[in-house]
Amino acid sequence: MSEIELSAGVIDYTDTGEDEGGGTGTGEDVVVLVHGLGFDESVWDAVVEELRGDFRVVVPVLPIGGHRRPMRPDADLSAHGVAAILAEFLERLDLRAVTLVQNDAGTAQLLVGGRDERVGRLVLTSCEALDNYPPGVQGRTLHAASRIPGGLFLLLQSFRIPFLVRMRTSLGGMARRPIPYALVRRWYRPLLTRRAIRRDLAAFLRSTEKDTYLKAAGKLREFDRPALVAWGAEDRMMPAATGRRLAELLPRGRYVEIPGAGTLVQLDNPGALCAELRDFIRQSPIGDGPLGEGPVGDGSIGEIARG
Repeated sequence: MSEIELSAGVIDYTDTGEDEGGGTGTGEDVVVLVHGLGFDESVWDAVVEELRGDFRVVVPVLPIGGHRRPMRPDADLSAHGVAAILAEFLERLDLRAVTLVQNDAGTAQLLVGGRDERVGRLVLTSCEALDNYPPGVQGRTLHAASRIPGGLFLLLQSFRIPFLVRMRTSLGGMARRPIPYALVRRWYRPLLTRRAIRRDLAAFLRSTEKDTYLKAAGKLREFDRPALVAWGAEDRMMPAATGRRLAELLPRGRYVEIPGAGTLVQLDNPGALCAELRDFIRQSPIGDGPLGEGPVGDGSIGEIARG
């Protein structure tokens, strides 16, 4: 695990290029995997293992609940603020023409809406989008709890009880396969044990408006690079209709469904997801041009932060 200090604070990340001594696997493409609320890099472990021989795979731990380092108290942790953190991360690591893969949260939509030239391909797996925010019973309950003093702390106590975690109205409803409770303990330990981490998540929830992703959808029409929408075929939290609408919005978008998968497609069927990713990258090469040239200036990060 590596770390990098950004404007909002220090974040952790994994990078198979660093693991390989600075190389990029056997290929030249960089894949950046982005998690959702309450998760960390481990939610992508199976995908990283399957892709690392062919690509450089980078997984930042964003400050949306599963992070282990609290952000600075004055950090902008709205949805646009977190997208700006991701943009700064790509810039600081000088990652160019990346394949950006998002799950659960809508961070990547806000980043490409800001015309970040470091994103060469976009992959949206089951995630918050359009008018589906907050998503499902889980999302609505979480957002309601964040607006009640002490509500978020009380709600999080349910993750100490395996039976409650497995319920369809909780984390169990996000996957078709049982989620190992050891992973749940790992993901939610920071929230359960550190007030500053709960503060960060609460800041995100309270400052992200209901129409955030609906407004962002209009800017997706401007993303003229290859895009894949890979939705869980059995997702109850993120309706398939939302995924199809996203694919229609993207000028070069294509929609596929991952069989036997709920929202957490990378846990339910990592093999099928990786096969789709490989095909997508192989069939949509990124040539020479502005995506691979020159640094991204501070203006692009500011645009994302402002929305």
